[in-house]
Amino acid sequence: MLVRPIFAEADSSESEPPSATPVTLAAAIIDCIESGARVLNLSAGLALPRATEDQDLQHALDHAAGRGVLVVAAAGNQGILGSSPITRHPWVIPVAACDQRGQPLDSSNFGRSIGRGGLMAPGARITSLGAEGDSLVLDGTSVATPFVTGAIALLWSEFPTRSAADVKLAVTLGAIPRRSRVVPPLLDAWAAHQLLERCGE
Repeated sequence: MLVRPIFAEADSSESEPPSATPVTLAAAIIDCIESGARVLNLSAGLALPRATEDQDLQHALDHAAGRGVLVVAAAGNQGILGSSPITRHPWVIPVAACDQRGQPLDSSNFGRSIGRGGLMAPGARITSLGAEGDSLVLDGTSVATPFVTGAIALLWSEFPTRSAADVKLAVTLGAIPRRSRVVPPLLDAWAAHQLLERCGE
């Protein structure tokens, strides 16, 4: 596992969560690909891009697709119907957040590109570890995204000869129920496992 920081040192007096520029994120994506990563987890908020910065990010995501590196990205927590340059990219798997009953969180972003190519995963009251090793309880799409990333990593370890496109297709097609216009289906790792298993027969 590779951790590639993209945020500047946080100022404790600032109330806003940290965000990265598209150029910084694009450089981090390229660095991770060149370091041999096969799956990228993007749990990050982006500052509003300028056209040239947006282009840098698109090129980095295109590079990931060309190299067969899967990209899983948080849909965002503004509670809006909309997308970003990341979630609109056809290679990216956007992740929305749901509660323990599988119901969409009001704070999660949704939209056509998220509903069409994304997944939903638990993002309410998720217990995790902080930077200092302390226990944290968190909400949002940034904590939902690692569920999908981890499922993909586990599936690929079980089926190491499958291509990135095969794994992506299995994860997104294995999700149920049928896709709506804006809300993606819930992650179903077991269904994805069965699809990959059947494809090998």
